[in-house]
Amino acid sequence: MEIKKISQSKISFPMGQIVATPAALDALEKAGQNGAEFLDRHAKGDWGEVGEEDSKSNDEALRIGERLLSAYTLESGEKIWIITERDRSASTILLPGDY
Repeated sequence: MEIKKISQSKISFPMGQIVATPAALDALEKAGQNGAEFLDRHAKGDWGEVGEEDSKSNDEALRIGERLLSAYTLESGEKIWIITERDRSASTILLPGDY
């Protein structure tokens, strides 16, 4: 499955190289969804379905340069995560079980 590019003007932090685990790509394909929609949300600071404490932690991590984690549910009901590394070298789409 191809992941569409995100417009650089929408990114609120560097996401580095975009990668995905085979399981996450399979889940996206089965759900008929593209990872770009979730990457776009993540890049805009929409952390998805993390709890309030984790959302606040992400906001702080964005400010001080720590790792970021977003969680989303696909239309199939399967959950995916997006993790952007502390050094912003990469953002990974994965299933929680891949972690």
